[in-house]
Parts: sequence; structure tokens; C-alpha cells
Amino acid sequence: MCTYSTEKIDVAASSGKGPDGWFPLRTATVYYDHPVHAPDAHTVNIDFLNPDRGPGARVAVELSLDSARALLEALQVTVDRAKHH
Repeated sequence: MCTYSTEKIDVAASSGKGPDGWFPLRTATVYYDHPVHAPDAHTVNIDFLNPDRGPGARVAVELSLDSARALLEALQVTVDRAKHH
């Protein structure tokens, strides 16, 4: 495996929805690597996890660089707007 960059953060006050419904999240890992399903050679991948609940407690995302940039911008706008409420 050739992971180029990895960041892991605590997201304990969050939830994710998997095949068995909603579950509390504990961590998010963001990394740039080869995707499993996306058509690009490399993608920005995000795994939201709750390791205490086993491998099924995972939500995975593979984004092209353009999609990752757009998501980053949308997150920044949304967080900035939320600060005013």
C-alpha cells in the first residue's frame, strides 16, 4: 500500500449511517491513496469509523481531487455560516 498522506481526527460527537442504520462515530481518517471503486488512479479517501462496533461501523468515501476541493469549500462556507447562528 502506498498511502501518501494520512490525517486522523476524533469525531466522537458525530453519527454515521451504514447498512444497519445510524451509529455513533469515533474517528475519521482522511488520506490520499489508490481508490477501491472510484475510476481515478488516486483519490482523497475519508473513512468514518467506530472501531468498538466492528468493521460494519464504517462509512467510506472516495473523492476525485476536484470533488474533494469542492467539498472542502462547501464545508468551509457551511461552518462559517453556522458560526453566525
